[in-house]
Amino acid sequence: MRISVSDAKSQLTELVRRAEGGDEVVLTRHGHPAVRLVAIKPVIDRKTRGTLMRKLRAAAVTKAVPGSDAARSQDELYDADGLPG
Repeated sequence: MRISVSDAKSQLTELVRRAEGGDEVVLTRHGHPAVRLVAIKPVIDRKTRGTLMRKLRAAAVTKAVPGSDAARSQDELYDADGLPG
């Protein structure tokens, strides 16, 4: 969305809400782009990131099939000569 700076003054709250929602909001001066309103992404601290990584690893372990190997996961599709079976 493009809007002039003078029009944006009366709609700032709505424009910020739209930018936070992912819309591109460009403010213009004399019809030319001047600035873009962009939502700031939250920064995840080390502790939170560590907790998230532990949860992801634990979930991956519970989903792993015992004895499975990604390198061998399609071996049953091929015969001893390596041709489709």
